[in-house]
Amino acid sequence: MGTGIRTVELRKTFTSPPPAATPGRHLGFTMAGGLKRRSRKSVHVVALDGVSLEVRPGEIFGLLGPNGAGKTTTIGILTTKVRPTAGEAWIGPHEVWKRPVEVKRLIGVVPQTPNLDFALTAREILLFHGAYFGIGSAARARRAQELLERFQLQERADQLLLGFSGGMLQRLSIARAMMHDPEVLFLDEPSAGLDPQTRLLLWEIVRDYHRRGKTILLTTHNMEEADTLSERLAIVDHGRVIACGSPAQLKASIPGGFVLRLQFDATPPELLRALGALATVRELRPGAGGGVDLYADRGGALVGEIARLAALHQVNLHDLHIAEPSLENLFLHHTGRSLRG
Repeated sequence: MGTGIRTVELRKTFTSPPPAATPGRHLGFTMAGGLKRRSRKSVHVVALDGVSLEVRPGEIFGLLGPNGAGKTTTIGILTTKVRPTAGEAWIGPHEVWKRPVEVKRLIGVVPQTPNLDFALTAREILLFHGAYFGIGSAARARRAQELLERFQLQERADQLLLGFSGGMLQRLSIARAMMHDPEVLFLDEPSAGLDPQTRLLLWEIVRDYHRRGKTILLTTHNMEEADTLSERLAIVDHGRVIACGSPAQLKASIPGGFVLRLQFDATPPELLRALGALATVRELRPGAGGGVDLYADRGGALVGEIARLAALHQVNLHDLHIAEPSLENLFLHHTGRSLRG
């Protein structure tokens, strides 16, 4: 049947304490050259601002968003590492912060940065992890060997990790998370920094695990990864969910689908009205410094008309970029800025 994931109005505010009260640490200088005492107020950072999600049992669900959007904080709460400020988080029938022991038995976690013990070999890391979850010696030895082969680590299985590449360390981290065969697998930016070949291997392994009825929640800012792996996904920004659905549904929700990003040296009102009246243009959004975004049913077919209107209104068209329907366009439509960067 599988195990689902649910969050209800999840909120998290981090509080950054003031600097330690060491001599001179809390003193500053005034414009007149005198000393003043700096404010020692704590800084509050809102990481999650009412995130509600429903991940179905046996589903691959993606959290897509830029760095700092709240993706890792969400996973931290669901995996018992971060205590929420408010709201609820559930893994199957267990509320995470009321039943953390039961939750930990159900989940496997691959953190954004590998946290492996470099004093151990790859095989020892898997065996110790299996022992921690109460797997018998024969079963965990068999399971470790299967995973080492599956992740193409068998040739380095009995070596220390000091000479492992970043891709090998990531593969070992995922193998460790799968060692106790969890019902729910959390992958936080799993392909960050991986070469294309290793990334494709990772995607294949994730799909294989999913075919066994496992629930997988992955975070990413890689749109290809989100589009390729996720059955459904939520796009998050500034701690809020701004869109949720299947990749196809989300791309279909963009007005017109195509986005034409134009850069003029000026955008007089008459030019904007004429651009907005072009056939197949569904929406026009002027930006700063002569920028204009057109959402339209067509892409290249509009270029000639746009150039003609620019000449007619005596403005220069400096740049034009056409983007086909994509998750990037969806993010741009909701936030007014690119997902990358």
